[in-house]
Amino acid sequence: MLMKAPQGHGLDAARLDRLPAFLKDRYLDSGKLANAQLLVARDGEIVHFSSQGAAREGGAKAIDESSIFRIASMTKPITSIAFMMLVEEGKVALDTPVHHVLPEFKGIGVFEAGGGRVPFQTKATGQPMRMVDLLRHTSGLTYGFQHRTNVDAQYRHEKMDDWHAGHDLDAWIGKLAQIPLEFSPGEAWNYSVSTDVLGAVVQRVSGMKLDDFFRTRIFEQLKMVDTGFSVPADKIDRLTDCYTFVPGQGRIMYDRATESGWATTPQFLSGGGGLVSTALDYNRFCQMCLNGGELDGVRLVGRKTIELMTINHLPGDSDLATMSKSLFSEAALAGTGFGLGFAVMKDLAPGMVQGSAGEYYWGGMFSTAFFIDPVERLNMVFMTQMSPSSTYPIRRELKTLIYSALT
Repeated sequence: MLMKAPQGHGLDAARLDRLPAFLKDRYLDSGKLANAQLLVARDGEIVHFSSQGAAREGGAKAIDESSIFRIASMTKPITSIAFMMLVEEGKVALDTPVHHVLPEFKGIGVFEAGGGRVPFQTKATGQPMRMVDLLRHTSGLTYGFQHRTNVDAQYRHEKMDDWHAGHDLDAWIGKLAQIPLEFSPGEAWNYSVSTDVLGAVVQRVSGMKLDDFFRTRIFEQLKMVDTGFSVPADKIDRLTDCYTFVPGQGRIMYDRATESGWATTPQFLSGGGGLVSTALDYNRFCQMCLNGGELDGVRLVGRKTIELMTINHLPGDSDLATMSKSLFSEAALAGTGFGLGFAVMKDLAPGMVQGSAGEYYWGGMFSTAFFIDPVERLNMVFMTQMSPSSTYPIRRELKTLIYSALT
């Protein structure tokens, strides 16, 4: 890995050096996190890369640039790019009704009553679910882990969130389409399996299995050599342990690397959360986005497509704090909209964190995160393995320290 001096790219080296010390003092020495890896790039050059902590419980090996992490919902922007590649080929459009590609969704209704042993009662949607609703999470779909409604209870019953439950993508779509929507498409924002549905769209429109599309059309093109839905046997020693936080117990093992479910390709290819990757690989994806769809002479999408994906698409130019039904409805997300696969910063003042209007970002349930700032030509990739991602405010803290280093 080639790293450039931050001073040559408008960053204060001493201030960037605060980052690993901050992570060590606040999160590693306390045992809150087992490890932490941070990459910061500007103008396409890596200006900071630090790795700390053990890769595996009880092991002496520390994480390094070869370490592989479960990136969960950082899969979503990749699936969104895959879909937009098909849009550019004229094979599908943002306003295409979902049921035109996935006929299982034709006639799906909105929840009114029922659930459990009582049949659902539904009403007709105000408008059909469109592809844009999948990209911006206004589809009316949900996640079972939200524990809010009779609808998400049915998701749990049918194991709709379980990537290792033995579904294939087509069978999963068939089951999902039998469960009512929480609201009529376009009426609210709700974090959901929308991007998994989008992955099924990519698969059907392209005529390729999702993993094959990702590998040949995206990963091989961008030289993302360690990214995929599973870890090959010859790389499994590079996979890190993964933890979860349990109140009253603290950090406990979630997925031990030596026994990992990511050691074999799952039957269900989750476009919403199934990938593993490295910081260096994901940085190449970020650089492609920052360059307007191109990296090292290879173009995935056009510049205007990236511009379209990274503006706010919420109805009425709303924000997450206003439109969200549950997750990501915090006051800190006032001023944050949602584009086509990314959260998008509209207005800095309500969120009270440094950044730029037009910055876009997302993260994963295991606390991984990235942001891309096209104004400052700055991006970050953060890797660790701790769920849920809301356990600690580390993402906001890292942003504050990184932006404070700009000169």
